[in-house]
Amino acid sequence: MNILRIDASARAADQDNESYRSISRLMADHFFKTVDEKGIEYTLTHRDVGKHPPAIINEFWIESCFTREDKRGYSHKQALMESDRLIDEVDQADLIVLSTPMYNYGMPAALKAWFDQVIRVNKTFDFDPARGDSPLAPLMGGKNLIVLWSCGEYGFREGESKAHMNHLTPHIRTASRYLGVEEMIEIQVEGQEFGDPRHQQSKSDAIEAIEQLIPRIFCPGRSTCRCHPGPGNSERLKAPDRSPPAPTSGPGEHDYARATPSPRKTLSIQWARQRP
Repeated sequence: MNILRIDASARAADQDNESYRSISRLMADHFFKTVDEKGIEYTLTHRDVGKHPPAIINEFWIESCFTREDKRGYSHKQALMESDRLIDEVDQADLIVLSTPMYNYGMPAALKAWFDQVIRVNKTFDFDPARGDSPLAPLMGGKNLIVLWSCGEYGFREGESKAHMNHLTPHIRTASRYLGVEEMIEIQVEGQEFGDPRHQQSKSDAIEAIEQLIPRIFCPGRSTCRCHPGPGNSERLKAPDRSPPAPTSGPGEHDYARATPSPRKTLSIQWARQRP
């Protein structure tokens, strides 16, 4: 399995002061530590946009995108070089593991810059006026996305008091469709600014949710496996299919590493199937 890890927090996970550490990065670290401990084989591409933000798109970048490929000059190709590299990382991935905090109720600027670089006409989606008012359709397909996210307050889950203020995960869900994402899972830690028992419980719930998730990803449908001995879990991520989806009426320097070797708690893992 090819995995793309994206970290978006501006904070590091190894701060001396524990209260300053990035919780979203720590969640991602725990995910991969658990996978490695189980001896699961995968290929990892690590993109740290929090530490190395992609360039903000500008007018010339947009001009380059909309210039026909056979008409692009050297400057156009240079302007799109970073975008091409980032898109290639997404294209190769079967699974994307995204760790991100909520900043001002939405995405960190670096993560938005990444989405702007990788969602590109005729590369990750196409435009067909024959589709009417929804002319956009993704060109990739069969990818799965795990979003490990943290926030300072409470109440952002669907049906809770601040759900309407959550502009992070709905935005990711919408945008990721144009990267071929068909299944999305959220695992959240909340209440960081409070640091109260609810926050501590939220962290424990997230760790448990991560550990329960791994068998569903790497050993779906098996009664026993090296991930998790015991009864199989019928809920699973869809097996990767690298072919792009059929058109629908819906809106149309990096580090590489190779890895070789309770009722309330269930709320920490949120399952969301992509919708057009």
